[in-house]
Order: sequence, then C-alpha cells, then structure tokens
Amino acid sequence: MNLTVNGTVQRYEESCRTLADLLARPEWAGKLVIVELNGELAGREAYGDTLLNEGDRVELVHFVGGG
Repeated sequence: MNLTVNGTVQRYEESCRTLADLLARPEWAGKLVIVELNGELAGREAYGDTLLNEGDRVELVHFVGGG
C-alpha cells in the first residue's frame, strides 16, 4: 500500500493496516507524536481502530527535548 508520510510517498507492507501499526515501525516506535490523517487530527485512543487506505496522507510530528 502506498501512503504519503510527511510529504514522501512510501510503500508499506499489507501488515501495516492501522495507525498503531505505522507507529510501531522502528522509525516511530517509542516517540511521542501528533498524528494528522488526511488533514484531520487523530486521537491516540483511536490509533488501533483507524484503518489506513491506499493513498492516505499522514503527517507525523514528534517532539524533541532541548533548551
């Protein structure tokens, strides 16, 4: 399945079906993120139930500490 993640089209395997699956990938695992799916904010409580579809646009913003 092709998804646009942070402005880049990427191909994901079929096992990446939900936002939770996407966020479990090594590049996002353990990071505190805000998720926007097709222009709408997605609540953390819905990540496991929110299905991804071909062509979806996902914006992932993660926080970096510093001072």
